[in-house]
Amino acid sequence: MTMGRRGRKRRLGVEDEYWQLILAGVGTVEACKLVGVGRKTGYRWRAERGGLPPLRRVEHQRSDRYLSLLERQRIATLRRHGLSIREIARQLFRAPSTISRELRRNTSLHDVGGYDGDLAHSRARERVERPRGGRLATVPGLREAVQSKLELEWSPEQIAAWLRAEYPGRPRWHVCHETIYQALYSGAKGGLSRQLTKKLRTGRPLRKRRRRAQERTPRFIAPALLIDHRPAEAAERSRVGDWEGDLITGRAGQSAIGTLVCRRGRYIKLVHLPGRRTAEDLVIGLRETLAELPESVRLTLTWDQGSEMAGHDQVADLFAEGVFFAHAGKPWQRPTNENSNGLLRQYFPKGSDLRAYTVDDLRRVEERLNTRPRKTLGWITPTQVLSASLASS
Repeated sequence: MTMGRRGRKRRLGVEDEYWQLILAGVGTVEACKLVGVGRKTGYRWRAERGGLPPLRRVEHQRSDRYLSLLERQRIATLRRHGLSIREIARQLFRAPSTISRELRRNTSLHDVGGYDGDLAHSRARERVERPRGGRLATVPGLREAVQSKLELEWSPEQIAAWLRAEYPGRPRWHVCHETIYQALYSGAKGGLSRQLTKKLRTGRPLRKRRRRAQERTPRFIAPALLIDHRPAEAAERSRVGDWEGDLITGRAGQSAIGTLVCRRGRYIKLVHLPGRRTAEDLVIGLRETLAELPESVRLTLTWDQGSEMAGHDQVADLFAEGVFFAHAGKPWQRPTNENSNGLLRQYFPKGSDLRAYTVDDLRRVEERLNTRPRKTLGWITPTQVLSASLASS
């Protein structure tokens, strides 16, 4: 019988070296050059693993939590000399339970002479690399429930919290958000479709292990009160009505959408700017948008020092306690708005023409975000927080 032709054997040592470089912060293309493979090979390795390094590791990479080959060889030697489990543990600086568990797991009835360190180490490595079915692939109905929420652009963390609240009597459905991420990116049979990564806020087909901070260049300083003069209640997030604002811009900065978010309730309002992004356009848009909110939830506004807010004095009457500005080049002084702008980029991608979106489009996005449960709110929605505030006032 003629045997079929086998493909080229994978060079596992080269792959280990490649992943070491990736974990050290080297880019994919550069890592491929250093280990002597083509960049397409590197991208394929990343795609196969969802951007994460494989479970397999070279020996010196494994954590001290696990027994090494040398430790297993010493256990075998000391065991042959008749030492007790506690004495072996003392000499290896390990817990007696670790030694006992190792002897029980990795000793076979067919091993001549009892526990063998080399065989035990091989068995342990094979056990680590053995693929296991994920929770979403093995628990009936769970995969469909998670997928339905991903279709609504819920984050894995929101889905994990929802599962616990919605199905308290089904502990097998209580998965963590990392389980959902792995089902999305691993591509294993029975997991989630990789196409659903487009529903995540980032939309990335591969996971990124780190993010570099992006610095914002200083902008025009508008003559107004700085954030230092803002009421203490606004900084403490103790009430509904303190807002943060900014613009998200489109292709080449030629279009924009104004964003407003409540510091306490994370409620989002979007300002339609169909023309240019001038100060006059923003004043008109803000007055139209804020007219939809009751006066009791319009207390303060905090903006960055962008030239689009040159007409801040023309909207100051909309806020009972005034308009304030963050210090130049310090976007972290408006953290709620910065976070919300990141969420909005899922619906208004960078590089797109934002003038194409109508008022109705903006209202639909508002409704989608304001009706999502939020971790920082104890898994209730921004709409519920605003409604409760209006009811109490």
